[in-house]
Amino acid sequence: MFDLHRLRLLRELKQRGTLAAVAAALSYAPSSVSQQLSQLEAEVGVRLLEPVGRRVRLTEQAEILVAHTDAVLERLERAEADIATSLADLTGTLRIASFQTAALALVPTMLDVLRDRHPHLRVHVTHMEPERALPALQARDFDLVLAEEYPGNPNPRPADLEQEDLFEDPLHLALPGAIDGPNAAESPLAALRSLADHPWVMEPEGTAARHWAVTLCRNAGFEPDVRFETTDLLLHLRLVEQQHAAAFLPELTWRGSPPGVPLRRLPRGQRSRRLCTVVRRGRSRHPAVLACRDALVRAVGLHSGSTSADDAGPPPRT
Repeated sequence: MFDLHRLRLLRELKQRGTLAAVAAALSYAPSSVSQQLSQLEAEVGVRLLEPVGRRVRLTEQAEILVAHTDAVLERLERAEADIATSLADLTGTLRIASFQTAALALVPTMLDVLRDRHPHLRVHVTHMEPERALPALQARDFDLVLAEEYPGNPNPRPADLEQEDLFEDPLHLALPGAIDGPNAAESPLAALRSLADHPWVMEPEGTAARHWAVTLCRNAGFEPDVRFETTDLLLHLRLVEQQHAAAFLPELTWRGSPPGVPLRRLPRGQRSRRLCTVVRRGRSRHPAVLACRDALVRAVGLHSGSTSADDAGPPPRT
């Protein structure tokens, strides 16, 4: 019988890439991780790691072990969910990662609901963009991730993750008030083209939001002059308010209050992003996850800006 703790260390190495990263994540000494994996090799009777420069990579046999470890851990998470369901009171810790606008607009209300309904549930929230949060979810750093999908840019759907759509958040073209910009009667495509020579603020390269925004501008016939890069959408809004840049902003940015900047419609098919919750397979029926998702639905209902874009139907459940 293989030692489950050592199997989990092997899985952690596959997820995190280096012995040092595994040690840091689990608060172990790197030498201890290396020793445990050497003992696992002795148990299995085959080589599990091979050196590649200063790093190591998993052998074919190690990959087989990791696949079986994933199945065991999924079954254990289902067992944990069954035990939690059998109890009258919801306790323990729920670890959530959320991107900024959802954290500001939805998470406080979600926490209110959870505190009222499940006072003994401890909720830990981390601000993290989906590009980092989803791999961390696979590594079991979180129990649930609030993520976003922009039109034409769906998130990766690994087999070990389950996604449930939450709602559609309308997207807008936000204009610096003093510019000689497009009027409301212009078509969305013409409005975009009129801003070809203006500075823009966008999220950093490598993010789904940046890829979507640049693609939208290129489809309108120009390369955006991106002078400001940040994941902080409140800073996006402030730069537009201070007439330094144009931006694409979701309605959650102003959380139901008047935006304070001129807005224009985007081309059809590009008018909303989808918000969703993602959990590991086997975790979706855990009472804490169910309670969190129910609380988020309530938070969306109470958010005055949660109406769908005009070209977006009700979000499907996946």
